[in-house]
Amino acid sequence: MACRPIVASLALILTLGCGGADAGTGAPSKEVPRKKVRVVDSFPHDPRAYTQGLLSFGDQLFESTGLRGRSSLREVDLATGRVLRQVELPDALFGEGLALVGPNLVQLTWTSGVARVYDRKTFRLLEEYRYSTQGWGLCFDGKRLVMSDGSSTLFFRDPRTFELQGQVNVRAAGEPRERLNELECVGNRVYANVYGTDWILEIDPGSGAVTTAIDASGLLDPSEKRRADVLNGIAYRMGSGTFLLTGKLWPRVFEVEFVDLPAPSPPAATPGS
Repeated sequence: MACRPIVASLALILTLGCGGADAGTGAPSKEVPRKKVRVVDSFPHDPRAYTQGLLSFGDQLFESTGLRGRSSLREVDLATGRVLRQVELPDALFGEGLALVGPNLVQLTWTSGVARVYDRKTFRLLEEYRYSTQGWGLCFDGKRLVMSDGSSTLFFRDPRTFELQGQVNVRAAGEPRERLNELECVGNRVYANVYGTDWILEIDPGSGAVTTAIDASGLLDPSEKRRADVLNGIAYRMGSGTFLLTGKLWPRVFEVEFVDLPAPSPPAATPGS
């Protein structure tokens, strides 16, 4: 999701129509194991793209962008950031999460209750599904679509009919974790951007437990950060085992690894000890 006032590079204020989210650190409990990101590479990214969903498939990068009147589905050349193909959404629709199911792409919309299904190769619109919640993030675990709506709940949906099959509440050290946004399914885990923060949560979808919290802060330099909005966009690269991360109005996509935090240094010895 992407619902807060933003200031673009030309000082244009875009009011998106919902209450401002807390943009604090949103750090989870210290009881949850933590990792950080290590940058492997970075690539150009369209700084006008209000990224809502990101996925990698072979050498292809697909992206869903938001904002009313500016929402789109794109195929992007990762190396150059060039948009290879693009479909504009109707002005009334606000693009959101994106998932690949077989030969098709499934794109959520924010408040319209519509999921659009496209042929991956042609971007031809095939059908639309209806749902009653807000649409934020979406991924496919090989059997089910996993969907977020900004709450602490993950919803499981049939990939052929979009019918609700179940749900789970996400908790970190017993506390609910809300604002679950863009999702990525990897093996038996779901990774979720936490809206308004630099944290990515690794979630066990069976229990809803947060198994790891990844600190993705510091990717943009100060000048880039002033012109950009929040972190949002996570895609797993199966060939390398790395992740692609970007954000709304970010000028770059970062290829990263999730690595353990260094062990704390032992306390210095005191004289005579």
